[in-house]
Amino acid sequence: MKFRTTVFLSILSLFTVAACTKSNPDPKQAGPGRSGAGAPVPVSAAPVLRQDVPIILTGLGTVQAYNTVTLKTRVDGQIMSVNFREGQDIRKGQLLAVIDPRPYEVALETAKANLARDQAQLNTAKANLARSQALLSAGVVAQQDFDTQRASAGQFEGTVQADQAAINNAKLNLAYTRITSPIDGRIGLRLIDVGNMVHASDTTGMLVVTQMQPISVLFTLPEDQLPSVLAQSRKGALKVEAFSRNDQTALATGKLETVDNQIDVTTGTARMKAVFDNKDGALWPNQFVNIHMQLSTAKDALVIPMAAIQRGPDGNLAYLIGPDKKVTIQPITIALTQGNIAVIASGLQEGQQVVTEGQDKLQAGSLVSPRNPVAPKVGTPANALEGSPQSKHGPKSEAATDVIPKGARTAENFGGKR
Repeated sequence: MKFRTTVFLSILSLFTVAACTKSNPDPKQAGPGRSGAGAPVPVSAAPVLRQDVPIILTGLGTVQAYNTVTLKTRVDGQIMSVNFREGQDIRKGQLLAVIDPRPYEVALETAKANLARDQAQLNTAKANLARSQALLSAGVVAQQDFDTQRASAGQFEGTVQADQAAINNAKLNLAYTRITSPIDGRIGLRLIDVGNMVHASDTTGMLVVTQMQPISVLFTLPEDQLPSVLAQSRKGALKVEAFSRNDQTALATGKLETVDNQIDVTTGTARMKAVFDNKDGALWPNQFVNIHMQLSTAKDALVIPMAAIQRGPDGNLAYLIGPDKKVTIQPITIALTQGNIAVIASGLQEGQQVVTEGQDKLQAGSLVSPRNPVAPKVGTPANALEGSPQSKHGPKSEAATDVIPKGARTAENFGGKR
């Protein structure tokens, strides 16, 4: 009986060891996605390329008419005609409305009549003065009478000058009855109709003309980026693009015109003004736009897609595909990011391949099967980032030197896919 119990326990022990061995395989055993034999992990990959990368700053802007004029009457009267349509494009000097000119024509005729009357009196006074001069020389007229005659002639000269001024004023008022455009622009909704009475004291205008070509955009940038903008603007005009509200459609291309002379202390931003030709009328006064201003270009920079960047405990990294189709974890330093690409300061070399999709299935030494390699492209940037990480991990890349504005988010803080 004792022998049978011993044999039973031995057999039970063998079954237990076999079961444990089957449920807990050797961790070194090869499997999919691990080093050793097994099916390679399908991933997407992209090469490390060298290309020029535009350094672009972005900000929020509001379109403003280059000139806006509210036309008001300078004389009182009734509107006789309106010679424009709402929304019409007009030229400088074009007739827009006519105020009843008849009262001012009458005033002009009256001033001319007064001038003729006073001019005749002046001529008589001058003739009398000439006779008095001859009589004074002969001793017939006293000096006092001669002086009186000379003063009378002087008064009539002043009266004639006043009459001429009245004529000029009447002509000016008559000219004010014709409302013309002082600029090229576009008419808004009209505020007057034929038959309305208008007065010089009216607070509201008759119509508003806005200059659409060219047109300006006011936008802001962080004050830390101001030194870079000023330094680059001294070398030449900076290219500025206006994008739609969703930041997807380019509306117009212009240039930076000026920078405000002070920083807004409440927001820590500097106001800037860009000018656009706006030939196609894509920009409209008070329209909200996104501004992309090209500061400079990073020449011959190493770039990879943003999708290839992973965030590790020690910083940014990428999965590098070796010649044997096995991946290694490569720490990298990012100089800056522009849209969907990252400029690499150190850690990668041109021609290498990095994984852009499928990193969650990989570890060091995993065998991969790259599919559809896609080269990184310089897309429409959403921000320009400062290259401060290289100060921690190594020297700046040559491509990023002197082109990255200070004060923006760093690439280390931006990170990538987690």
